[in-house]
Amino acid sequence: MNDITLNLKKVSYNDLNSRQKENYNYAHVTAVLADYGFTTMRLTDDWQGADFIAQHIDGEQFIKVQLKSRLWVNTKYKDKNIWICFRALTSGVWYLYPHDEFLHWCIANLGIGSTAGWANVEDPESVSGAYSWPSIPAKAQAWLAAYAL
Repeated sequence: MNDITLNLKKVSYNDLNSRQKENYNYAHVTAVLADYGFTTMRLTDDWQGADFIAQHIDGEQFIKVQLKSRLWVNTKYKDKNIWICFRALTSGVWYLYPHDEFLHWCIANLGIGSTAGWANVEDPESVSGAYSWPSIPAKAQAWLAAYAL
């Protein structure tokens, strides 16, 4: 018989470094996605902009997912069929949303294109820029509701 015992102690998310937070978030979202019939495969580098692939048990749904620590849009993910996944810190709710749809909605409804670092906002094909929010704006909350896990 083995006399080794585990000294299990929960960690504080705020005490983790950025890489540890990414690992923590990946483990958590993988468990949440399992409830929806998905298994995940972590990628060693951002393949086509994705941190991991989620495969549904139906064998037909495969999605490329970029894991973020907050609500985010970045045109470097545009036209790559990327889904963004993040956990809202205030509520603990996970969201998984299609990047390009949210990008177009944000430009039209949140005025992010008028902030520094954006170019060609009037042209969906050549628009460039990035924006993130530490908390979810009220207007975006309604849009994201359909993508809450």
